[in-house]
Amino acid sequence: MTTHEMGRGVARAREGAIEQSPVRANWAEQAVADAEAAEQQAHPHPGTAHRSREQQVLDRIAKARARKPKIKEERITLSHGAGGKATQTLIEALFLDAFRNPVLEQLEDGASLRLPGTDAAGPVAGRLAFTTDSYVVSPLFFPGGDIGDLAVNGTVNDLAMTGARPLHLSAGFILEEGFPVADLRRIVASMAAAAEAAGVQIVTGDTKVVERGKADGCYVNTAGIGVLEREFTLSAGAARPGDRVLVSGPIGDHGITVMLARGELDITADIGSDTAPLHGITAGLLDAAGDGVRCLRDATRGGVATICNEVATASQVAVVLDEKAVPVRPVVNGASELLGIDPLYVACEGRLVAVVAPERADDALAALAGHPLGEGAAIIGTVGEDPPGLVLLKTSFGGTRIVDLLVGDPLPRIC
Repeated sequence: MTTHEMGRGVARAREGAIEQSPVRANWAEQAVADAEAAEQQAHPHPGTAHRSREQQVLDRIAKARARKPKIKEERITLSHGAGGKATQTLIEALFLDAFRNPVLEQLEDGASLRLPGTDAAGPVAGRLAFTTDSYVVSPLFFPGGDIGDLAVNGTVNDLAMTGARPLHLSAGFILEEGFPVADLRRIVASMAAAAEAAGVQIVTGDTKVVERGKADGCYVNTAGIGVLEREFTLSAGAARPGDRVLVSGPIGDHGITVMLARGELDITADIGSDTAPLHGITAGLLDAAGDGVRCLRDATRGGVATICNEVATASQVAVVLDEKAVPVRPVVNGASELLGIDPLYVACEGRLVAVVAPERADDALAALAGHPLGEGAAIIGTVGEDPPGLVLLKTSFGGTRIVDLLVGDPLPRIC
């Protein structure tokens, strides 16, 4: 592949990403522009009120985020399923509004439930975690995994992020007429192997077949139940100033692997998906750091950047990341540069983000690094007080920039 051909491939990829969804919301940039225009009118002499201009920008950002979510589109787009700002708006303006209840309002990876008849002040034996997820990845098979083990590991990981020990899964299949039985057999075998490796059982399920051309081969849904054996609760709203932000290993492997596996860019790289069950490494982390662990999230759609934004918003804190500390494999970094995307937004399927109290951060890091899935674990940031609700990145060039939620995802259908 020549440099010229690669350039054309990258241009096509960027055009495709732009056509599918806007890469970034423009409200933050617009806030800056509005504030600067107002500053010019109020202070014709430059530099007389720098701090007031900065405060104006932050005030405008806070005002924009405080607005009640509203769906402006008349039809669903790919952005609504990408895990970014469009997804968040769809959830809060439509689903949460219709189904509102105290459990759903927490918007965690899984619901923490207490069985009827158990004492809320008693032991943890009556607490369960419940979650569900659907998988529409394209292609169905990719280096390092396929839609089958992705469906098992993804739901196991959502349970693990609540602090639960996964027990049982369901499996639902939506199959397209004409889908090869050999491919289905391969997917099912992969699911069985992943379930055995994770120590869970697939105990119920469902199958539907739709007309040719209506399902892109195969979609899979899995739901999971686990038991909560610890007395403390993990939540994105529990972060406090001074806490540390950790990641369990290099980020972006899965998203880049799937994107390259589509073959549209004519780029090859020695990389595979990081799909893996995280309940083992999570248990070790919780054993080591105990209730010093505030929050756990697996960095899937939207990547680490989206997770940090969710924490900042839910806890009304600032999350400050250090670009130099974020582990990214050179091949992922290189591919991301060619595609014009930031690795912080690229999905993982075997990496977790943890927010941990400062006095337990070293214990937490040691626990992560001591697990086979924790190679490359690192402390990548801290939690501060101001500006609340925002994620900032200290860049390798010495500057600082806002890391906002994307509207959509430049890499759709990666899970």
